[in-house]
Amino acid sequence: MLGYGYATLWEELNRLGKIYPFLHFEMIGESVMGKRIPALRIGAGARELHMNAAFHANEWITTPLLMQFVEDLACAYARGTAWQGSNIRRLLAEYSLWIVPMVNPDGVDLVLQGVTEDHPYREILLEWNGDSLDFSNWKANIRGVDLNDQFPAHWEDEAARRGQLGPGERDYGGEAPLTEPEALAMAQFTENHAFELVLALHTQGREIYWNYRGYEPPESESYAERLSLASNYKAVKLTDSDAGYKDWYIQQFRKPGFTIEVGCGENPLPIETFSSLYSEIVPILLTALDLQAVSR
Repeated sequence: MLGYGYATLWEELNRLGKIYPFLHFEMIGESVMGKRIPALRIGAGARELHMNAAFHANEWITTPLLMQFVEDLACAYARGTAWQGSNIRRLLAEYSLWIVPMVNPDGVDLVLQGVTEDHPYREILLEWNGDSLDFSNWKANIRGVDLNDQFPAHWEDEAARRGQLGPGERDYGGEAPLTEPEALAMAQFTENHAFELVLALHTQGREIYWNYRGYEPPESESYAERLSLASNYKAVKLTDSDAGYKDWYIQQFRKPGFTIEVGCGENPLPIETFSSLYSEIVPILLTALDLQAVSR
């Protein structure tokens, strides 16, 4: 597996849907280029949680990490077995876990495949990329907008701090919040559910970001400490960071939200590190699933 692009995601979704008919799939929107953005639900509980991956194109490895997590959850659920000490059937009787495995499909495919001769955005992408055919550092969507700088949470402050005046590989938050269909789809999807907690997978740094300008609820810090204890990841209180999905969720709903920076190294993290990365994050994801249950 040299990379995990949009076509591979759909192959895996179709495969898992046939093996585990209790998985639920729906579309939450489309990318700039018309790729459908899927969400899947595992569990039948009334309490809803959410995890997402690949907001940033060159962080595409977060998608197969999250999809492997879904598959292992589904396997344990179907067999009625515990997984890493967790009673999966109990968890998924109480919770519905909603996964958006690839927020930025156009960007992911750009990183993995580059621009073909007939790519509709070829000329402008090459211009934004300094005429280089190497798009491995690209974080943004296909219009050169960083989707994790697109949310209405002190968006203007982030735009001023970034100082990025136009489209490019990273750090341009667009002309206004939620101009990009992928970010808008995520906002509407979140508003349509009563998520008790959200978790966004990014790379890299082995850090857990849990706060936002004091809008977070009191339990967020202790939750972050528990996620940290489950892993070798450091819980970090961030400042001078705005307009991200996690930031907006915390500000909008006053509920716990987390960004998990998976692994260490230089993005994109090589696929050869997949197994070790997965071993690192499974305890975090399982602990996140069980945070609210234990806290009551």
